[in-house]
Amino acid sequence: MSIAPIVHSVFVEVPPERAFSLFTGRMGDWWDRGKTVGGKPHVAIIIEPVPGGRWYERDAEGNETMWGNVIAWEPPRRLLLAWRLGHDFAYDPDLETELQVSFAPEGEGTRVTLEHRHLERFGARAREVAEKLRNGWPGIIARFTEFARAGEQAR
Repeated sequence: MSIAPIVHSVFVEVPPERAFSLFTGRMGDWWDRGKTVGGKPHVAIIIEPVPGGRWYERDAEGNETMWGNVIAWEPPRRLLLAWRLGHDFAYDPDLETELQVSFAPEGEGTRVTLEHRHLERFGARAREVAEKLRNGWPGIIARFTEFARAGEQAR
């Protein structure tokens, strides 16, 4: 069984270097509180900036919940993450789908393209999980777009 990747693209009015930095270094600021996988709302979402680095959230009590890890860290052009959340959105170290985010110059800004692929790896529930992700990613990437716009207006 093969499931088409989820691809969602947005334009942000910041250069690629800034878009990459906001996406990777400030994820905890633009991702909706209470819409993550940890037991309590996050205070930070961390992507360690090296291949093999961890991708996780931290709550106010210091508890960490893993999401996955970094496969490729290529600022300001590309980020490739291993999404290790199962069909129940709990960490599963044996599962790996890929989330690639690319940052391409476009006019005065950046085209940010998110691609979540290898969805068939969710197994018997792959179509169900893919549908949830297909419905969820547009809202998440829209929050990033709003954050990038607000951040630049405040500068």
